[in-house]
Amino acid sequence: MSMRDTMRIRLFRRGAQALAAASVLTLAAAGAPALAAGQAAEPAAQHHNPYFRTVTSTSSGTVTIEGKTIHYHAVAGMIVVHAAGWNDATDAYGPGQPPAGAAKTVPPEASMFYVAYFKDGAKASNRPITFLYNGGPGSSSVWLHMGAFGPVRVQTSDHTHTPPAPYQLVDNQYSLLDASDLVFVDAPGTGFGRVRGTDAAAHFYGADQDVHAFSEFIMQFLSKYGRWNSPKYLFGESYGTPRSANLINVLTTHDNIDFNGVILLSQILNYDNSTGLAQFNPGIDLPYELALPSMTATAWYHHMLPDSTQPLKPLLAKVEQFALTDYAQALRAGSQLGSSQFDAIAAKLHEYTGLPVSYIEKANLRVDGGQFEHELLAATDETTGRLDTRFKGPSLNPLSERAGYDPQSAAISSAYVAAFNTYTRDDLHFGDDMKYLPEIPLWRTWNFAHRPPGGGFAFPQALNVMPDLANAMKQDPKLKVMLNGGYFDLATPFFEGMYEMSHLPMPRKLQANIQYHYYESGHMVYVHVPALKKLHDNVAAFIASTEHQ
Repeated sequence: MSMRDTMRIRLFRRGAQALAAASVLTLAAAGAPALAAGQAAEPAAQHHNPYFRTVTSTSSGTVTIEGKTIHYHAVAGMIVVHAAGWNDATDAYGPGQPPAGAAKTVPPEASMFYVAYFKDGAKASNRPITFLYNGGPGSSSVWLHMGAFGPVRVQTSDHTHTPPAPYQLVDNQYSLLDASDLVFVDAPGTGFGRVRGTDAAAHFYGADQDVHAFSEFIMQFLSKYGRWNSPKYLFGESYGTPRSANLINVLTTHDNIDFNGVILLSQILNYDNSTGLAQFNPGIDLPYELALPSMTATAWYHHMLPDSTQPLKPLLAKVEQFALTDYAQALRAGSQLGSSQFDAIAAKLHEYTGLPVSYIEKANLRVDGGQFEHELLAATDETTGRLDTRFKGPSLNPLSERAGYDPQSAAISSAYVAAFNTYTRDDLHFGDDMKYLPEIPLWRTWNFAHRPPGGGFAFPQALNVMPDLANAMKQDPKLKVMLNGGYFDLATPFFEGMYEMSHLPMPRKLQANIQYHYYESGHMVYVHVPALKKLHDNVAAFIASTEHQ
């Protein structure tokens, strides 16, 4: 094994933060699987745990994108990263010696699975490279990999439940390989990756801990594959967007690595803006305002508006204006709002959401995402999707207040998971005798405490990384940012992303570095094939315009 394969970059930029109680994933010791064709051998000492082997598997393929055939080779493998602040000299965190008689601790480490696609014959210094990941927190990158930009994708129904197996894998004519080499990265503990060692969960399952792992992964990858001088991009979806904002600030200001661009899909940078958390945050009314245009788009799609003949985009422009003016003023007034104004706002919300006036009034003009998803189609005992409100399914309980599940997730998840498990073993020759974890349940135990730029303590309240993205853009005024969103997304409403970007704490002139693109689709924009094509074309154009700044 080369020195670069065993390189362990130790970054002491942050002390480890305590997590609320969380269970460390148990790793069963297993014999190493036989090496498949294209896999590189490694020392026998690594064979005791297949989830921490750094062997790679190389395969080759072709894909035709917009009429051009691209030959590529794919590398599937693992990179092992370590928690922040570990002191090799003392086998402990921070300076000093461990107390006499203290039990020996085991350095916490995480294996991170990746699949990298390299265009054959391209010169590394001229060829862009993009790191892609989903969110969760606790999600692998299977969704972006098999649905958006990998050279092979799974076909699913556009807005209805996909029939069960066999699923169809097709060459992806919208793969991003025409514009950039691609690295799909699974977060620690997901995919074929695992965590282990003393308090491993506490040292990887948190906002800043996660970003430390990703920054170390990226630096190891750049060294391993000689890509330090390539144009570089981050692409994050959902929770991958606050990860990207935090990560680009760390890479730029701490690691001295400038990236050409950051691409955000279905953004949320400030969790105080989340409609899903609004019920727990009384007095904070902004989430209701920012979610309203997505509710309007949903009601328009399902023909539930009093007037559904209006074109979507002009309608949304009117709703956005109403949300930040008359509606915002009414919500700020609280119980001081006069009865006539209350009735007028309720009537307007009926016009823009299709919900009954009586329901809106009972909700005190504040309907959150889960309530809306359950109520819009209540007359037919159906619930709309959360990630993509074009989807609908039978209500789990017609008498409940909120949606009890997400019809979109139920409709497509099985196809993605089955497709990837087939693809990684049959085509990538990786993962025999290993279990792939598309998602792990981290939401309730994730440490959202975040240390903002400039020091200070880690705030325990809702995560807000708007200052991080702004700081990176100020430190590197050449950094370009691209925001993509779906009109039918109630998990991270598109208007929320607009609002956050326009309120970044930075000089106004840097706003020119941000692009905005929106699609008639949901959170996973690429599920709708016409939107996938537009997403590909927009991202490819963004990379082409920024790779030689």
